[in-house]
Amino acid sequence: MADAAGPGAERFAHLRLIRSPRIGPVSFAQLLARFGSASAALDALPMLAARGGGAPRIADERAVRDEIARVERLGARYCLIGDADYPALLAATETAPPALIVRGELALLARNCIAMVGARNASAAACRFARQLAHALGEAGVTVISGLARGIDTAAHHGAIESGTVGVIASGIDIAFPPENAELQARVGKQGLLIAEQPPGTEPLARFFPSRNRIIAGCAIGTVVVEAAPRSGSLITARIAAEAGREVMAVPGSPLDPRAQGCNLLIREGATLVQSADDILEAVRPIDPRVLRSPGKGWQAPPPADASDAERRTITALLGPVPVAVDELIRQSGEAPAVVQTVLLELELAGRLERHAGGRVSLMA
Repeated sequence: MADAAGPGAERFAHLRLIRSPRIGPVSFAQLLARFGSASAALDALPMLAARGGGAPRIADERAVRDEIARVERLGARYCLIGDADYPALLAATETAPPALIVRGELALLARNCIAMVGARNASAAACRFARQLAHALGEAGVTVISGLARGIDTAAHHGAIESGTVGVIASGIDIAFPPENAELQARVGKQGLLIAEQPPGTEPLARFFPSRNRIIAGCAIGTVVVEAAPRSGSLITARIAAEAGREVMAVPGSPLDPRAQGCNLLIREGATLVQSADDILEAVRPIDPRVLRSPGKGWQAPPPADASDAERRTITALLGPVPVAVDELIRQSGEAPAVVQTVLLELELAGRLERHAGGRVSLMA
C-alpha cells in the first residue's frame, strides 16, 4: 500500500478518493460503478463538481502518503472493500466503509459474529451478565464484537478476550477512548482485532459514533442489547442491524430501571428475548452465502447516467433544507433513478448536498 506505482497505484487512488472531502461510502460506490476504478473517478471529479455548481476538493497526495506511512508505523494495515479478506457481511451493506484500518486477526470476522452493545452507565449486574454471555459465546466459537466504550462494551470485550473479540472504535487506531480502556484496546489489537474507519490521529468526535455503530452491526449476524435507554446509541445499532436484515436480541430488565427501558421496548417490538447464550445461539443462523455479494465486489451501486440541464433543474428544484428521501425525489421528478443519482452526486461533490440517515438528502444552507 505504501507505493503508488504498479499494482499499488489503484489502492492508493482508492484511499485518496475516500479521503477526499464530500465523498462518503454511497458516493464512493456510485463513482466506482460509473467509472470502473478509483483512478478514473478521481480524474472525473472536476467535471462532476462543475456540473453541480462547485469545485472539487481532492485529497492531497502527500497527506495520503503520510497517512499510509503512519498506519504502517503503528503496526496496522488497510483492508479495502474489494479485498478478499474484507468482511463479507459488512460488504453486503449499502454504507460499507471503502477503507478500514485494522490491527490483529481479520480471520475472526470469518466466524459467526455477534455484536453486543449497551449502556455506558450500566448496572453492575448487567455488566456481569454481559461478561458471562460474551465468555459463553466465545467458548461456543462465536466472535463477539463491540465498541470499546464504558459499561457493557467493556464487559463484553473482557468476557471474550481469550477466545477472540473485535473492537470497533470511533477514533484513529492510535487513540484510546475512553482513556481508561487504553490497556484493553491494546489487548484487543494483540489478541483479537481492532478496527478503525478514521485515519490515525482522529479524535473520537460525536459524529463518528453512528458510523462506528454501523460497522459493529454490519459485521455481525445478530446484535444483542444489554441495558439501554430509550434514546441511545445502542438502539441506533439495533436499528441498523434490523434494517440490514440481521437478528436483533435484547436482555429484559426491570421496568423500574430507566436503563432497561430500551431493551424492554425492543422486545415489545419483536426483538428476541435473551436470558442465556443458548438463546442467542438458537436465534441466529449462519446467513446463506448465496444471499451475500462476493467479498471481492462489495456493494455495487446502480451506475449513474448523464443528466440534461433540464433534468438537473427539475431535481434541484425539489430539494431544500429539509431532508427528503431519494425515492421521493424519483417519484416526484419522474426522472430515472440513475439520472437522479447523478444529479445528487454532482451536487454532493460541489459541496451543495448533504446526505442523512435513511437514504435522505438535503441542500446545504
